[in-house]
Amino acid sequence: MTEDDDDELQAIVASMSDQEKIDFVSGHGLWRTRAIERLGIPAIVMTDGTYGVRYSTTQIDSGSEPNAALAAFLAVVNRRAEDGGEGMFGDTHPATCFPNGNLLGCSWDISLAEDLGRALAAECRSLGVDLLLGPGINIRRTPLAGRAYEYYSEDPVVSGDLAAGLIRGLQGAGVGASLKHFACNNSEIDRTNMSSDVDERALREIYLAGFERAIANSDPWTVMSAYNPLNGVQSAENHCLLTEVLRTEWGYDGLVISDWHAIKDRPAAIHAGTDLDMPESGPRKARLRAALEAGQLDGEVLDRSCRRVLSLVRRVSEKRNPIEPVDLDHHHDLARRMAAESIVLLKNDAAALPLKDMAGKRILVVGDGAIRPTIQGSGSATTNPYRVDVPLDEIRAHAAEATIDFVPFATGGGDDLETQIAGVLAKARETDAVVIFANHRTADEGEGADRSDIRLAYGQDALIEAVVDTGCRTIVALTMPDAVAMPWIGKVDAVLACFYPGQGGGAALAQVLFGLSNPSGKLSTTLPVRMEDIPGFHTYPGENGHHHYSEGIFAGYRYYDLRAVAPLFPFGHGLSYTHFAYSDLSVDTDTVAPGAPVKLRFNLCNIGAVFGQEVVQVYVRPIEPGLKRPIRELKAFTKHGLAPGETMPVDIELLPRDFQYYDAAAGRWMLRARAFAIEVAASSRDIRLSQILSCVPEPMPTPQIATTSSPAVVFSHPKAEAALKGLIIERLKMGADEAQKLVDGMRQSFLGFYDTLSWSIGESIPEAELAALFAAINEETLS
Repeated sequence: MTEDDDDELQAIVASMSDQEKIDFVSGHGLWRTRAIERLGIPAIVMTDGTYGVRYSTTQIDSGSEPNAALAAFLAVVNRRAEDGGEGMFGDTHPATCFPNGNLLGCSWDISLAEDLGRALAAECRSLGVDLLLGPGINIRRTPLAGRAYEYYSEDPVVSGDLAAGLIRGLQGAGVGASLKHFACNNSEIDRTNMSSDVDERALREIYLAGFERAIANSDPWTVMSAYNPLNGVQSAENHCLLTEVLRTEWGYDGLVISDWHAIKDRPAAIHAGTDLDMPESGPRKARLRAALEAGQLDGEVLDRSCRRVLSLVRRVSEKRNPIEPVDLDHHHDLARRMAAESIVLLKNDAAALPLKDMAGKRILVVGDGAIRPTIQGSGSATTNPYRVDVPLDEIRAHAAEATIDFVPFATGGGDDLETQIAGVLAKARETDAVVIFANHRTADEGEGADRSDIRLAYGQDALIEAVVDTGCRTIVALTMPDAVAMPWIGKVDAVLACFYPGQGGGAALAQVLFGLSNPSGKLSTTLPVRMEDIPGFHTYPGENGHHHYSEGIFAGYRYYDLRAVAPLFPFGHGLSYTHFAYSDLSVDTDTVAPGAPVKLRFNLCNIGAVFGQEVVQVYVRPIEPGLKRPIRELKAFTKHGLAPGETMPVDIELLPRDFQYYDAAAGRWMLRARAFAIEVAASSRDIRLSQILSCVPEPMPTPQIATTSSPAVVFSHPKAEAALKGLIIERLKMGADEAQKLVDGMRQSFLGFYDTLSWSIGESIPEAELAALFAAINEETLS
């Protein structure tokens, strides 16, 4: 915004009445901002999305009466994916349901995220939507989280970079984004009251880092605050989060919008930095008016939020294009491509996949998911798909030369399990390959409710075990919001993780099964063997209103590495129908120095027989760091497609921040280690190349000292010893050698400094005098 623009905005806001200002920083109905016609200020329209545009014709086109708004909002949030039909989508306009965040994260493909952003923008423009409420990039701290399916990864580098790509695609096409949920929305249990209690270092290094990265690389027009309290303070009312960190430290100058009905204290929220309160709430507007009239609301704070809303309205209006039709068939093709490039081949023993040379062979498809696929999660992000690829139909279309049999398998537990399994086995014994569609237990999980466990739906484990025992080639296709347990993993031939693949998932799966698409997805979260292995499981989901993030900085793969626990499948894992060789790592320096980037190059070669894409991951492993750190951490990634036999050089730059940790005591990022290993990897447990660089560490911050500090801390201060000797010589009339001997005698004491000193000399030097000396030293150091 230019200075002239700012002056104009100030003039417009100054011409508003107090009531107009209060209305302007509050929603109008469920999905609009307030228009002020006399000032020529239009409303803007927003809706949920980022894997699809959810446009409710009733709620947006005709609005809602105030007394019906909350009921309409809750009806959306509480819908479940298995409801289907009118119960699921009601009056929602058909749109493209793209792969959910849990699968898109496995693409590790920033350009694909940008393509998605552009497609979503086209559908928004066709419906007159100005602001799409996403992407959501909260860390997938636990696979039990009800909204895990919306989010990309357990790692902030993957989350932040994919979000930035989507935002650039969306906003480059004229539709605003809303980066959410800021911050630490990692569980749905009592989500508006349960405080996420996170130590500052973990907050900075894990839970805020993705937001910081996305904002720096894409400048989202809005940021949405979360429902949950953070360290005891409601996120929408958290001044440290929304003003000190987001605006002052990161320099963000866009709009902060609340999650829907997330604000409990509206005056506190606007003072903290939440500009726009959504949706419209008469009681919250009344509280804001009362605070203004009572002098408890700073008028300039209200004006500032008005200017930010006005700036967003202006930005949207300048980018707004005429409503025009959208090519949904083209978007369906994109949805298929996204799913095909994101599906993860977890296991493929003896090249069980792809299914080749199937002419005259029999393939048995098992499970209701083959005819009624779960393509997305539940809650406010759900999209009404304008078409859905049915997996069984797509399998038949892709394998016309084979005989395809199908046996349903109900998972509700109502039918006799043994009878169902017997029916499957009768067919399996006559077939050449069995494809089992398995899924997590669909119950109450989704937005508003976490999962209670990670088991598959009723009877599916027993089914898979029984089919394996027939000796038939057994392939399992998994639909899931996040991790599921796989007690049969050592017995089956192949496993595909489809997560929530969107409306094109059926065709994408068929393409992968028959080798028309080479799988290139890699896990963006760690899959545990059992639920009890999940980091922080022993403090989940919290009690007495507090959820303690007990694993600290050791989220996701960091925890499994620290404890040397073998996961079911590691972070970054994913197989292909080809193989890649890594070689010839070179680094442009032999030393990591403060403020200096590190550039590396290596060769990547497709040594297999088919085209494939490889996700290359670069980890940094600190050696003898200043504070305890993860064994290794992802710092960069790229994805490359290569033809058989093709070799290409890969260049990656690591930035100074990639080698630092956050020192909460010093309140800043620091570089401290003896050395670093740069690791080029195919997964967090598959390191292909490595090179060790020495490190020139930053000096440790000078400690603040007190009379109760230990002698070790006091003597670590560069100015303390000389000042103490001077004081002792002056007050006790000692010679320099004698004073030095006294000082040396105190070094090994574990007592506080004054207690140690008085043990040797009594109270010859009063504590107040020593305290004054230390205060002067501290002040000189800070200045």
